[in-house]
Amino acid sequence: MVVVGAGPGGEVAAGRLAEAGLSVAIVEADLVGGECSFYACMPSKSLLRPGALLTEARRVPGVREAVTGQLDVPAVLRHRDEVINNLDDGGQVPWLVERGVKLFRGWGRLDGDKRVVVGDEVLEARRAVILAGGTTPTIPAIDGLAEANPWTNREATTAKEIPASLIVIGGGVVGAEMTQAYASFGTRVTLVEGEHRLLSREEEFACVQVTESLTEQGVDIRTGQTAKSVRRDGDQVSVTLADGSTVTADRVLVAAGRTPQSAGLGLDTDGYVQVDDRMRVPGKDWLYVIGDLNGRALFTHMAKYQAAIAATDILGGDMVEKHLADGPGSPRVIFTEPQVAAVGYTAAAAEKAGLKVRVVDVGTEANAGGAFTGTSRGTCRFVLDEDKGVLVGATFVGTEVADFLQAATIAVVGEVPLHRLRHAIPSFPTRSEIWLYLFNSLGI
Repeated sequence: MVVVGAGPGGEVAAGRLAEAGLSVAIVEADLVGGECSFYACMPSKSLLRPGALLTEARRVPGVREAVTGQLDVPAVLRHRDEVINNLDDGGQVPWLVERGVKLFRGWGRLDGDKRVVVGDEVLEARRAVILAGGTTPTIPAIDGLAEANPWTNREATTAKEIPASLIVIGGGVVGAEMTQAYASFGTRVTLVEGEHRLLSREEEFACVQVTESLTEQGVDIRTGQTAKSVRRDGDQVSVTLADGSTVTADRVLVAAGRTPQSAGLGLDTDGYVQVDDRMRVPGKDWLYVIGDLNGRALFTHMAKYQAAIAATDILGGDMVEKHLADGPGSPRVIFTEPQVAAVGYTAAAAEKAGLKVRVVDVGTEANAGGAFTGTSRGTCRFVLDEDKGVLVGATFVGTEVADFLQAATIAVVGEVPLHRLRHAIPSFPTRSEIWLYLFNSLGI
């Protein structure tokens, strides 16, 4: 086996196949562990967590009186550096070595059936090749942007110094999270989003509540605006918007989507690679593409899931279900304050899919368990398919709601009938009683 890309998906695939007795080579041009470990999920959450904790502490009587200072930003950055091991993948490599996976450093590209070239090395697979190359930040064709030395997620999550001011272009997940993190450090942030709301793929109330929170933290949010030009003048960068206004800051961060790393892989496309439900490229039963590179669901946990599907298929098994979880069932979390955690359809997406939809909204803190988190905004929405009597989507907004998500994911992916779900009783006094409020609303 040859696996190209040693991010989370590639690692899981290589490990599974090696543990099953196959001879496995893995190819990586950057750091073993990939974008998530060093430039995305892990460092961003280490930057976000302190501010979220401080905000919650200030809401809880008795604790707010004990919290009198601001974040120790240098300490936060030191801890971030520990989390990413100072951008050294030496701690990641032993996991591969222990399983007998041979690591090749360099850019791997296909050179015929089951052949991968890495520099002067030619690797020939007898069984199959898996491509797990991921994505890179998209730099839009905005006049002057490329010349203005913009940050991407990589610079934002690994910065050694915190700028006094920052312009963020893009109000999706990366833009909202990095706006949250830098605002908590005391940076003056301007967030520019071309759509008329942030987080446009999620429920509108989630956008509203996150927008309210960021505004209270002093963020200048410009929705319905696009950046027309960018200019750097010494230590300052200015962005001219579609309405003619100009904003100026020390840094500009581009969070305008991702571009698949398919160019240079020896493929017929420079976009996302189409695969079937076994993660195979049609017409090439020896070639699998997993993770962000296939564009099905751009999440680390989905890359690991797809790695398991591909590895199982290569080993002669079958992990494909009627409804793969990397479709509408994909769970997703935005680690702003409040957090947004969602799985399955939004109400609008369910209606667009032709489902007979019923929506039940519940206050996240509107139960006994909510009394202990302090007063905070938050709504939970359950999206039901009335014809099937099952949950097809859920969105949770509030303090530390990420861990609410797994129960909803099980209900959605497992298509658990609501009359059976009713007997999964939430404990008292926890915020999980939002489920009881759902059942009460349904009269069951």
